[in-house]
This record gives sequence, structure tokens and C-alpha cells, in this order.
Amino acid sequence: MAKAITRRSEDYSKWYTDICLRAELADYAPVKGCMVIRPNGYAIWENIRNALDSMFRETGHRNAYFPLFIPESFLKKEAEHVEGFAADCAVVTHGGGKELEEKLYIRPTSETIIWHMYKKWISSYRDLPLLYNQWANIVRWEMRTRLFLRTTEFLWQEGHTAHATEREAREETLTMLEVYRRFAQDYMAMPVICGKKTEREKFAGAVDTYSIEAMMQDKRALQAGTSHYLGQNFARAFDVQFQSQEGRLEYVYATSWGVSTRLIGGLIMTHSDDNGLVLPPKLAPTQVVIVPIWRSDQQRAEVLEAAGKIKSVLQGVSVEIDDRDNVSPGWKFNDHEVKGVPVRLEIGPKDIQNSQVVAVRRDTGEKSTTPMSAAGEVIPKLLSQIQAALFNRAKALLDDNSYPVETYDDLKSKVDQPGGFLYAHWCGGHECEDRIARETKATIRNIAIDAPREEGACIICGEPSPHRVPFAKAY
Repeated sequence: MAKAITRRSEDYSKWYTDICLRAELADYAPVKGCMVIRPNGYAIWENIRNALDSMFRETGHRNAYFPLFIPESFLKKEAEHVEGFAADCAVVTHGGGKELEEKLYIRPTSETIIWHMYKKWISSYRDLPLLYNQWANIVRWEMRTRLFLRTTEFLWQEGHTAHATEREAREETLTMLEVYRRFAQDYMAMPVICGKKTEREKFAGAVDTYSIEAMMQDKRALQAGTSHYLGQNFARAFDVQFQSQEGRLEYVYATSWGVSTRLIGGLIMTHSDDNGLVLPPKLAPTQVVIVPIWRSDQQRAEVLEAAGKIKSVLQGVSVEIDDRDNVSPGWKFNDHEVKGVPVRLEIGPKDIQNSQVVAVRRDTGEKSTTPMSAAGEVIPKLLSQIQAALFNRAKALLDDNSYPVETYDDLKSKVDQPGGFLYAHWCGGHECEDRIARETKATIRNIAIDAPREEGACIICGEPSPHRVPFAKAY
């Protein structure tokens, strides 16, 4: 099976698509730009959703659900917002065999319909804050699509909160950015840069947008999550006011934040290799697969009994016993390798005689033997070691391919080869940022929250710059 996967060095884009298809994560739908998420891929999304949902609840958020259809008049209430999404929208003009009196937009995001509802629910400071999140599907009419990374319809979560003060809303924005950072690094084993987007790159309708940015193995950037401080923009557009403790009418302050199924694309491109998918154990649907090996019916019964005993001691670990008898053990090895199972345990008659099991790491291919009596202690530790090793490997890639450039010519010569995050001085002006993006296709990923102050001169206009910012080509 692994031979069917294109090597990264030959065609990175084809390698990525091959893994999506061969690992049975997704397939192309009959509607152009859409995908079918297969059980292997959806199980990863469920693990992402479960982990994040727990983190959201720990920070006081509750889940709700809002309609898929948004009246055209709602989108038009926030001018910058509708301008930012107009080209991406799918529009319903007919229903029930008749032309609709008002067009309905299939949600590209839900701010407008949520703030329509918030107007009904908020009247006093006692009603605040509202800390809501929804898990939903989104439609954006993309011209160039790629499985998980950019599709016409995709799955995501979108948080929408309402607050009585600017301070509280800004704190919420950064709190959720930190939730995303912890999730990316602790669960995805994917190091990220946390920072503020430029005016050019911020969300349509936001005052400030923050993001987490990761580096993929081809040294391109991936925006993996965003958190927006919306100020009072949507509250004013939808006239959402509340009576303060002092008895004054004031507009509500807002945030929104979200991640999507593009995180699965990020997992693939951060960790996988030429043999297939590599998954961090914390998000792997099957963390350990036991492959029993036998040559006779008698051996089969004996080996399966031993495999069952090993499974029973792996408490808190997701374990599968591959007892298929219509394929060879070697075929099974390849199958689970392509699908990214972090640990494979092999057990045959000789292993039973020696009271041991053979463990194979997916990330390195390293083999080791473990006494059966110690499997319940050794294998969970091995999974933790793999999780840490994947993060350290990704962190080394990020560190080794982030470096300063001193001139515009230097940036242009390096943006494709070697690529990576090119840290350059920038004056903060739109014209300079636009020129770099237009001529090199590289954009400022974000202005890191902890960016060290370093006086310099903009690589375009020579005006003063307080610190460097990372430029990179991105997905």
C-alpha cells in the first residue's frame, strides 16, 4: 500500500492527496469542491472536537446551534463583513417550488444571525456575559480546493461571546487564543506562533484578529485557528444594547473564534512521512493495534487469547485487535502503517513462549520487546514518548527554518527556496505589505504577542520598524 504514495520530495501536493485517499480519511464528493469525510477521518475530527469541547467547557462556554440559512438583509447590516464574504457565499433563491421573497445565504460564518438573536436575549448587564459555541458546517464557494485544507463545505466550531466591557471582551479573545495554542501543542504536537494579524489580514468586521500559525513540512505556513475581538461593530449593526449597573444604555462588546477540519490537514502535513499517515497518540482513533500471527487453527486460538489479555491490561488506551484471516500479517503491517496507528504490537507463538510482545513505533519504525506482564505500564509510557517526540521534531523544523532577512532582495530570493518563516522589518504600512504580497505571494503571518523589540528599517520603504515580522507563503 505504501508504494502507492508519492514521495514528498517528488510532489508534495500529490503526496498530501495520496495520504488523504490511501489512509481513507476522505474522498471527493460528486459536487465539485466538496469532500466526503470517511470514518477514519471523522474519528480524528471527533477526537479534536471532544478535546476542544472539554477545554471550552472548562472556560465557561456552552454549546448551542443556530440556523444554516441567513437572510440577505442580515449580512448587509455589517458593511465590512458582507464585503469580506460576498464572493464566497452560496445563495438560495427558490424554495418549495417558488422564488423566495428574500434571498437566503448558506452561512459562511454565523455572526449576523447570532447577533440578531442576542438582541432578543440581552437587555441588562445581568444577562452578560453570553459565552456560546456551536459545532456546525460552513459553506464558502472556494475556487481552488484541497481535501481538508480548503473545501466548499467544511466542519468547524465557532464561538460567539457577548460582554459588558471592552476589557472583558479583549481578555476573552486572548483566553481563546491560548486555548487554541495549548490544544495545538499538547494534542496535535504542532508548535505554533501566537500573534495579531495585520489590518490587511484580519477578519472582515473585526477590530483585531489573532491567530495561531504553524509550519508544515514543505515550510509553508498554515493558519490553524483565529480569535477575533469584534468591539461593538456587530452590536451597533444589530442594535444590541444593555442597561448597565449605572442605568445607562450601552452597546455590547463581542468576540468570535474558530477552528475547522483544516486541522486534520495540519496534522497530515506536520507529522506524516512517505509511508503514510503519522498521528500523535492523543488524537489517534486507534492508539495501539495488536496483530496476532498464527499458522494453524490451534495457534490462532492461543494467540488471540493472549492478544485479548494484553488488550485488557491497556487501560485508558484505544486498542484494536486485527484478527482478519483473509490477509497476511505483512499486509496488516502496511495497512496500519499507512493509517498512522502510533504503536503496533506483534504477537505469535514464539512470543507467547517467551512471554513477550514486540512493539513497533509508527513515527520511527523502532522495534522493541516488552514482557507481557509489563505491557500495561510500558505501552502507555511509549505513547507519551511518541507524543513528545513528534512535538520536538516539529519544533525543530520550525526553529531551523525561521531566520532573519535584511533586504527585500534577500526575502525574494529565499521565499521559495529554502522557504520557511522569513523575519523582516516592516513599517506597518499597507502599501509595503501589499507590494510584498503581490510580488512574492508571501504574507505576514502575524505579529507575535511576545515579539522582541528590535529597532530597524522597513525592507521596502526604509521607515522605522520596532520589530521583525514573519513572512511566508501559506495554505
